[in-house]
Parts: sequence; structure tokens; C-alpha cells
Amino acid sequence: MKNISIIIPTFNEEINLPFCLDSLKSMDADVFIVDSGSVDKTVPIAQNAGCQVVFHEFQNQAKQINWALNHLAIKTPWVMRLDADERLTPALVEELKMILSRTADNINGFELKRRVYFMGQWIRHGGYYPTWLLRVWRNGAAFCEDRWMDEHMVLTNGQIEKLTGDIIDENRKGLNFFLQKHISFADREVQDINSSDPSEGNLNLQAGTKRWLKKGLYLRLPLFFRCFFYWLYRYFILLGFLDGKEGLVFHFLQGFWYRFLIDAKLFEMKKKGTK
Repeated sequence: MKNISIIIPTFNEEINLPFCLDSLKSMDADVFIVDSGSVDKTVPIAQNAGCQVVFHEFQNQAKQINWALNHLAIKTPWVMRLDADERLTPALVEELKMILSRTADNINGFELKRRVYFMGQWIRHGGYYPTWLLRVWRNGAAFCEDRWMDEHMVLTNGQIEKLTGDIIDENRKGLNFFLQKHISFADREVQDINSSDPSEGNLNLQAGTKRWLKKGLYLRLPLFFRCFFYWLYRYFILLGFLDGKEGLVFHFLQGFWYRFLIDAKLFEMKKKGTK
């Protein structure tokens, strides 16, 4: 009997998906592709790799994951969430194969480290590594926070342990896609900021601290000033400059331009509301 099922949401991922699936070849896992209407070769790639492909209309990442957990025929004792632009290191694959079959009954989840690559460069600084994420859990023991952005898996019971292997996050679609994706992210984050009661789960120390700092400090600072302050903190205090030219592009776009765009959208909404 297989130990784990892996859920991968997709939309036009023919560039990234082969690398993701290749990293899973020795896992002996049930792989579910939850596609939201791809018009490229995503579905044939998944089918040829032996994945089970289902369709579900996309609203946001959280709803897609929770729909999958509630509707897929998952029969394995463990479940993993993975994005199409992510892959497992060989060390993590071997660690999972060794640990899942003999995990103590009180352990219901595992946190993994995410290692982000941008333009081929590992983004090791600026507070980006290690980022700990709950990505493996016992079947039925976790759900995804219902948020538009920055959603996390939340364990409903039991304890969590950390694994040593990494998930590699490397989107190969290029800079234009990166920019378009973050424009979409900005719209979704504005929705969360303006929500009176976004879903809040019981997060790990790292994720909980980041969210508390964002809500309790960052969002209380003046518009536009705060994104400049955040970029300076990330690039200089947290040593983002050590990530080279690729890191300069990444930290500026993701740490300043993206945050500035969110503030611009909030400013625009405020002006429209006063007319």
C-alpha cells in the first residue's frame, strides 16, 4: 500500500510540471493534479506520468486545496501539498520514504524548508531561507486557511515535527510571468487587508510571528513609506545583497515594487471611496 498522496494544483504549467513530477518518480505516491483549465500541455504531461487528473474552477489557492481534500479519493495515510513550480530534493524524498512508515502515532504533520530560486540563484538571504511550511500531514488531520493570500496548512490535532530535506521553489516561466503573477497577488492581498475577518489558523512560530509583525506593525505604518522601510530592512539588515545581482532584482521587485503596488491599490480604493 502506498504511504502518501500528493496534491498539485495546476494551470498552464507545461514548463514547470515535468521537473516537479520527475522529483517524485521514486516516491511511490498517488499524485493528484487539480487543474483549473490549462490550455497548454499540462494535462497530457500529467496523464503520461501516471497522475490522476481532475478539474476544478480556480478561485484562490486555499479553496482549491480544501476542495481537493474534501473531494479527491485519497486512500493513503499521509497527504502532501506541492505546487507545480516546486520539486523535492533527493534527500527529502529519501527522508520521507524512511520516516512516514514508522512515525509515532502522536505526530500528525511535518514541516519542510522551502528553498527559493530566482533566475537560477538560490535566494538564501533577506529572511527567505529557511521558510518552514507544513506540507505533509496525516489524512484528515489538516486544512488550508481560507485566505486570498499567504494561506497556510493548519493541523487540527496532534504534533508537528521538522524534516531536514528541502522543497525547491523555482518557477521557470521568466520575469514577465513573475511580474504578472505579483500583480494578481497584489489584488488578492488587498482583499485580505480589507477583509473584516480573514481566516486565522494556529500557525507555527515563524509564520505566526511574520503575520503578527505584518498586522501589528507593517500595516500600521504610513502608505508607501512602509514598503521602502521593509525593502531596506530586508536587503541590508537581513543581508539580501549577498544574493548577488539576481537577488537585487528579486528583493527589489518582491520586497519593494510588490509592496508599493499593494499600497497604490489601497490608495486608489481610498480615493474612490471619498469621491
